[in-house]
Amino acid sequence: MSKEKDVSFEEAMESLEEIVEKLEEGDVPLEKALTYYQEGMKLSKLCHDELTNVQEKMTQIMNEQGELEPFGFQED
Repeated sequence: MSKEKDVSFEEAMESLEEIVEKLEEGDVPLEKALTYYQEGMKLSKLCHDELTNVQEKMTQIMNEQGELEPFGFQED
């Protein structure tokens, strides 16, 4: 996959689902299965990295001074 960075999270997930479906069918030649597996691993890493990035952003919020601080729930 040469243009990984141009693929959105949603597109990567859709492609990954298609690869899984093809591999689950079981009638894929070995060389093609290896190619699908390699592409699937790249897509999986791309999705994981994007989720990690979003998670890091979500754990911080802006306070009144414009500084980033950890996000936490306040219990009453």
